Amino acid sequence: MKILDRYILSRFLFNFFSSFVILMFIFIFQTIWLFIDELAGKGLDIVIIGKFLFYLMPNLTEKVLPLTVLLSSILTFGTFAENYEFAAMKASGISLQRAMRSLIVFIVFLCFVTFYFANNIIPPSEQKIYNLRRNIAKVKPAVAISEGVFSDFEGTDMNIKVDRKYGDKDRFLDNVIIHRKSKTNINTTVIKAKTGELKSSERSDILQLVLKDGHYYEEIETKKSDAKRKQPFARSDFETYTMNIDLASLNDQDLDAQSDVSTDKMKNVARLYKDIDSLKDNNIRVVTTFSKNITNRMGAFLPNFEKDTTSKPAVATLAKIDSIKWAKDSLANLPITGKPDPNLNVTDLFGRMQKLQIFNSAQNSVNNILNSIKGKKEELGKRYKIYNLHVLSLHKKFALALSCVILFFVGAPLGAIIRKGGLGLPMVVAIILFLTYYFIGVFAGNYAKEGNIHPILGAWLPTVIMLPLGIFLTKRATADKGLMSFGNVLDYFMDLFKRKKKESND
Repeated sequence: MKILDRYILSRFLFNFFSSFVILMFIFIFQTIWLFIDELAGKGLDIVIIGKFLFYLMPNLTEKVLPLTVLLSSILTFGTFAENYEFAAMKASGISLQRAMRSLIVFIVFLCFVTFYFANNIIPPSEQKIYNLRRNIAKVKPAVAISEGVFSDFEGTDMNIKVDRKYGDKDRFLDNVIIHRKSKTNINTTVIKAKTGELKSSERSDILQLVLKDGHYYEEIETKKSDAKRKQPFARSDFETYTMNIDLASLNDQDLDAQSDVSTDKMKNVARLYKDIDSLKDNNIRVVTTFSKNITNRMGAFLPNFEKDTTSKPAVATLAKIDSIKWAKDSLANLPITGKPDPNLNVTDLFGRMQKLQIFNSAQNSVNNILNSIKGKKEELGKRYKIYNLHVLSLHKKFALALSCVILFFVGAPLGAIIRKGGLGLPMVVAIILFLTYYFIGVFAGNYAKEGNIHPILGAWLPTVIMLPLGIFLTKRATADKGLMSFGNVLDYFMDLFKRKKKESND
């Protein structure tokens, strides 16, 4: 049995590592295709591009590893079944579970390695990717300019928007709009130009932005209040306008310099647990404070005062409350003559002008409260989205580790059932199952981020769906049955039809 275990394990490991390398290369090329606009033609060194791809590899492992386990298990057991090696094992009294024993030990070990990788390797790599992209934007300003949106020039007081970039290293710009900020971080200057060009030299720390055929508008800041009321400004047209941007501090930028930004993907389990508790307490405190504020503004509830005879303000407040209660009791005890008028309104007790004032005041109060609630709703939506992302990232680390075990018990019996080796049918089946697993995870994750489902369910849903499939396929393969016995299904419906027909005749 030790010889057989070594043989099965060696065949599986060969398929596992070869599949992992092939799939990793496929996903790397797919990543290069996605980021080709961001990397190509921007004057980046091959070392920088290599760092970028190297830091992306741990993130790609989240996708590659489950697919590798699924494909290698189908390949291994499909080859055994196709070459009648399983038939020889069963003839010798060796069951499928016994044949899988050495692989189960390896998969459980792989499960712990995957969790360690997701907890200790992927978060730092995410931090490295963020820092590298942020610092590349500093060193290469042309990279920082995105088409169709406003982009900040790191280290300067302006942001820029262009419709199109073209030419060598994207140095030519179309339809340029520039906003320059004041010391108070307010956009006071707007520059528009039909075309622009970025000029730089390796020997100089100055980046020239040459604008052509444009307009210049600037709000002039004054300290005198009388001058501010006049809203002074300066406006001019130009054929050519050159802006010099000092890049001396940016050219010394370390591409691996760390930043203070830390998202949910950049944190390990211990940090996620701590931040989830903090975010939860923070959200509860914000909601409680806001609800109390709205309640006080509405005046919907009378606060419960405890009687305290030691302070004069408390005595005065209690006397006021007692007078209100006495007035209510007096009104309740007044005799009612005749039937109440259904059209009678409290506002009928006031004059026309007073009615308008009451209605306007009530409408303004309601509008202010609704606006406050809408603004707070958006803020709370962002807060709870961050909370959901942290919970989702925490459970995805555990789900990724367990998914290797679940997908092994899907792929191994499936390979024994389909009885095909090689990279033909097993590859097709593995890709279909993995895409089903992956897209369920994507949709569940998106629903969990928006709060439509619980983030724990969003993290575990694809694994939970694959679990019964693995149990079903393992039972079918152990009993040496096919993937689906259509004859038994047909016989069941035929018997059901005969039984119903017999009951109707009786």
